[in-house]
Parts: sequence; structure tokens; C-alpha cells
Amino acid sequence: MYTRRTLRRTRTGATLLAVVLLVSGCSSGSTTSSASSAAKEEKAAVLAALPRSTPEALTPYYEQKPAWRDCGVPGFQCATLKAPLDYADPSAGDIRLAVSRKKATGPGERLGSLLVNPGGPGASAIDYLQAYAGIGYPKEVRARYDMVAVDPRGVARSEPVECLDGPEMDAYTQTDFTPDDAKEVDTLVAAYRKFAEGCAADEPKLLRHVSTIEAARDMDIVRAALGDEKLNYVGASYGTLLGATYAGLFPDRTGRLVLDGALDPSLSARQLNIEQTAGFDTAFTAFAKDCVRQSDCPLGGRNTSPEEAGRNLKEFFGKTDAQPVPAGDAAGRELTESLATIGVIAAMYDEGAWPLLRKALTAAMKENNGAGLLALSDSYYERDAKGEYANLMFANAAVNCLDLPAAFDSPDQVRDALPDFEKASPVFGEGFAWAALNCTYWPVAATGEPQRVEAKGAAPIVVVGTTRDPATPYRWAQALAGQLTSARLLTYEGDGHTAYGRGSACIDSAINTYLVDGTPPADGKRCS
Repeated sequence: MYTRRTLRRTRTGATLLAVVLLVSGCSSGSTTSSASSAAKEEKAAVLAALPRSTPEALTPYYEQKPAWRDCGVPGFQCATLKAPLDYADPSAGDIRLAVSRKKATGPGERLGSLLVNPGGPGASAIDYLQAYAGIGYPKEVRARYDMVAVDPRGVARSEPVECLDGPEMDAYTQTDFTPDDAKEVDTLVAAYRKFAEGCAADEPKLLRHVSTIEAARDMDIVRAALGDEKLNYVGASYGTLLGATYAGLFPDRTGRLVLDGALDPSLSARQLNIEQTAGFDTAFTAFAKDCVRQSDCPLGGRNTSPEEAGRNLKEFFGKTDAQPVPAGDAAGRELTESLATIGVIAAMYDEGAWPLLRKALTAAMKENNGAGLLALSDSYYERDAKGEYANLMFANAAVNCLDLPAAFDSPDQVRDALPDFEKASPVFGEGFAWAALNCTYWPVAATGEPQRVEAKGAAPIVVVGTTRDPATPYRWAQALAGQLTSARLLTYEGDGHTAYGRGSACIDSAINTYLVDGTPPADGKRCS
């Protein structure tokens, strides 16, 4: 579920899929001192750089010039570029990539283009650019760079993967992801199969070519079309995997890269899922400690431990499993266990949402009103008031299931792994384990594998980690910084998912200085 998701903006698996580990909040900040979670598995292969020369068959793509047009959003321009559907066989057809930019505002010498990506996989980079980065990034950055975004292949405006319609997605998101018996397991498996079949029915050829490596190669075509010798880039959450992959493939074309809320590309799907499960548990512990200090906390009073608060929340989830909570929804939906769980998870991405979560939990637990948690769940799934869904969850599954072999081969393997997941998080572990089963039924075989990314020869790359990040645990930032030969690890001691632009003057100053002046922070710098 690698996701950049904050409730102020618009962040895996088809529902919860994705990545993950216990945040090591008290490490030294060194890129090498922490015990990497990758050590638990066989050492992953290293992503090999591509040849510096452009293959003749790709030359027409690299020689494109964007035909910029008005976007309908003041200050922004849009264009469409082409990339080969299959880089191994460029004659097999093209894919259209949607690109948007806001030109540098000045004053000061233009530094080129700065590409941004908010994560997902599946989040629209263009939406992020037009709603936030292009107007909300620091003035000194926007003054010197053309702010640019490209929706990755399969996402939003770039030939989006589609799987289910609105009513079908409503049914899917209400599926019980913590099955209690064989019948409920069969129901869950049937839901995963229907989701996968829907994706395959839409664009079977596209589904084979939405990997992170292909999206990274697309970014190099975009770089060339923009006229930049090197790629300057800020990626959050999954966007760090995309940026790191680019650096691994094109180290000599890597400019100023910021990888915020980093992923560890060397981990298997199962290990990523277990570690993300623990990351959300760490975030919930921080929320619980804060909650019980507030007068309106429904999980307990001042003397309630985080463990007891977790048991109280788990008990509430169990009650919604037996009896969904009315939510006053126009489509007749009630708050089920699965929707309640996603509502809580959605608020873990940003500590600014904790008061909203307390209010929503109080309404559901004390007043039998699930509207607040349902709204949080809808924000996570990107479901609008008309009952229509963005393609976030479709693209999320398509990319994740192609990038890595499935975490599990069968429901029996999930059952065997439940103790590990529940140890990682007594509150969320069971749901995360079963959610990791979705790629088992994917119609396209995975083309990727765990790989270390070293990017030898690349310019300094800033890797940012937050110590209590739920979705991309801090250890991942340490691990990625330990792999990249030119990495500088920048640590934010705090809560929430990602760090840049979230209120830390120390973090923002370090990154702004790097982007504008080219001076990276000292390796191991810590901010709070």
C-alpha cells in the first residue's frame, strides 16, 4: 500500500496491500548503523544501470517536443508525450503520458524542471502538482524551477487502469478482510478474483507494462522532452521507489533527488507487508498516547495504556463485524469492520487528522453513527460524493502485483503467517495479512523482483525518513540510504507520513537549500 496520503491533499494492495516495518525511533541517524530489515532475507540483486547511449529504436521518443496547451487551471500548461508500451519491443505500440507544468516564476536563474510525484502507486502527480506543489511549494523553489508532473503509465490521465465500477467497488470495499471461517475466506478470495478479472478485462496489454521500472524509463523520456540534461525530482512515499529506480537505471542523468518517506526496494512483498503492518502499529501507539490525554477520547482515559486502547479499538472492530453501524449514506452503505478499519488507517497518515479521528470514533462507538469513519474511508479510497472512484486502487494493485511476486500462494499461507502479522500489530495485523493475498490471483505474472539500488556515480541524493511514519517505516529510509552510494540521510523525529512541507522548518530549510543551491544536508542530520 505504499501511499502518500494526507487528508489535506486531494498514499497499498488493492485495498490495504503493500509495504513495511517497525520504526526505529532512537537510532543514531547513520546510514549504516541500523540493522537493515533486508538482512532477514537473502541479499537482493543490484539494479543494473542502462547503457548511456539511447537505443536507435527509442530515439523518436527522446526527440519529442511537448506541444503545451492551456490546462483549464490558471497558471498551468498540459501536454501529451508518447512512450513505448514495451521497452523490449518498441514496435508493439505506444502509451500516452499526460504531463503538466507551471513555469518558473522568478526571480533568479532558472534551474530547469523539477518533477514531483506524491506516491501511491496510483496517485495522480498532476493533481498533486496543480492542487499543491505548483502553488504550495516554497517560493524560492518555484521561482527557480519549472514545476512539472507526469502521471505514471496506468494512472489517472495516462491511460488509467480500470477494474470495477462504483457499485462494484462499494461491494469490494465492504468485503470482510478478516474472515472468521472457511465461507468468509471463500468470499474474500472471490472478491480478489473479481477485482483482478475486472482489471484484466479492461486493458490486458497495458496490465503487463505498468511496472515501476517502465515508469522510471518514461521519466527519462520526459526529462529529454523538457530539454533537461539531468532529472531533478521530489518523490514522496512510493515516489521514492520511482525516483530511486530512476537513479539506479540512469545514475549519470540523476540531478537533485529528494526521496521523502523512503521505501526499501530490497525487500520481498511479504516482508514489506509485515514491516508496514508494524509501522501502522507504531503510528497507532503514538495516536493512542495522544488520544487518552484528551477529554473526548473514546478509547480510554488518562491511565489507559496504548495496548489497552488497541484492545478497545479491536473490540469495536469486532462489533462492527457482527453488526455494522448506520452511517446515513445516500447509497445505503453502513460502516462495516473493513470500512471502519480503513477509516482509522487513513487518519494515521497525518497527525493533523487525529482530532477528526477521535470525533469519528466517538460518534461510531458512543452514538451509533458511522458517518465520520465512513468519510475517512472514502477519502482513502478516493470515492467521491457520486459514488465514483478514482483509479488509485486499481493502479495501486496493478503496479504492486507486477513489481514483486505475491506475498502468499494461498489462504493457508496467510493463516500460517497470521502470528507474525499479529505480533507486528495486534490491532491491524490480521487485516494486513489477508489484504496481502490479493496479488495471489492477479492475472499477470510479476516481472520485478527485490533489488538493491546503488546508483553508483549519481550526484548526492537526499533520503528523508520520519521516525514514526506509519506507511513507510523509518528503517526503510535507513536501508535505502545505506544502499545508495551517494545518499544523505535526513531524519525527522516525529509523526505522520513524509516530512517535507509538513511543518518542520529544519526539514524544509535543508531540502530547499539542496534544491536551490545544490548543497545537500550532512549525512545523518536530524530535525524535530
